[in-house]
Amino acid sequence: MTDHRTMESLLADARAQLERLTPEQAYEAQQDGALLVDTRSADEQRDQHGVIPGAVHHPFSVVLWRVDELPRDTRVVLVCRHGHSSSLAAAQLKELGFADATDVEGGFEAWAAAGLPVDAIGPDR
Repeated sequence: MTDHRTMESLLADARAQLERLTPEQAYEAQQDGALLVDTRSADEQRDQHGVIPGAVHHPFSVVLWRVDELPRDTRVVLVCRHGHSSSLAAAQLKELGFADATDVEGGFEAWAAAGLPVDAIGPDR
């Protein structure tokens, strides 16, 4: 009999490995030198009309292929649209030796709703 996992169980397992940050905590961590990594696609960034100033853009589809571009001696905080795929990617980074990898609870939507800095982008970006 094959054990079929659900997306919810995969997400719960990933989040159990993380000390997730609220948007405010993530902003504070960024101010203290953490690297924010936006894992949203360019389409998602356009759909949500913004990006976080200072965040690097490594979409979820390629973020694990770009681990050599991420600092291992700095806190790495991932953010996606809602905080789902960033949790999965952050847990994978932890397994790859990024001891202080985590993500933002609620993703970019929670960040923007908290009134934190956002650079607006237009539909042609």
